[in-house]
Amino acid sequence: MASSDHPYVPSDLKLPGYVPLSFSQSQILVPYIVSSIVVLAAVWVLSGRSPKLSKMDRLLMCWWTFTGLTHIIVEGYFAFVPDFFKKKTPFYLAELWKEYSKGDSRYVGRHSAVVALEGFTAAVEGPACFLAVYAVASSKSYSYILQFAICLGQLYGCVIYFGTAYLEGDNYSVSPFYYWAYYIIANSFWIVIPTLIAIRSWKKIVTPSESAKKTKRKAK
Repeated sequence: MASSDHPYVPSDLKLPGYVPLSFSQSQILVPYIVSSIVVLAAVWVLSGRSPKLSKMDRLLMCWWTFTGLTHIIVEGYFAFVPDFFKKKTPFYLAELWKEYSKGDSRYVGRHSAVVALEGFTAAVEGPACFLAVYAVASSKSYSYILQFAICLGQLYGCVIYFGTAYLEGDNYSVSPFYYWAYYIIANSFWIVIPTLIAIRSWKKIVTPSESAKKTKRKAK
């Protein structure tokens, strides 16, 4: 039965029509983890059929496929289904976001900054991730600059995400467990991995330029 009561903070957060979670935490997290592993394994195996691809290329393809699907399907659902917390019939993605909101209630509360950020991420960065998969697989000349650009977008999104929460008091988690598990650790992947890829891509971009300069100097 729908209820106006909810488990989120702050306690005065208004969620008219809120329907409590129907799935348990394990029913939400286990399918997500298993499906993620299946996707990563499938991309790794399929990419291994190409002798031209290095292990690093294959790892990059795994990451860009995973994060692309996350942006488009998971974040896209949140951004474009504003009444997900009112769903009376249990739906996995709605349950996932109601569960995640225990770590950041701005999602269930439809905070404007978060909605705008996730909408852009789903509509722009998601498809760009799949273009990156194609670029890596095909060794396109724009592969590194594309990956660098996506990483900057993801890192900028993290700055906005964490920055706005901090400026507003950072009081959106129901407990320290959810704060660290969902808000910090789950999001840290989109800080650490894009940073590493951005550094690698930048080095790949500037190396030909530096080599060309050295060649010109020697020619003189």
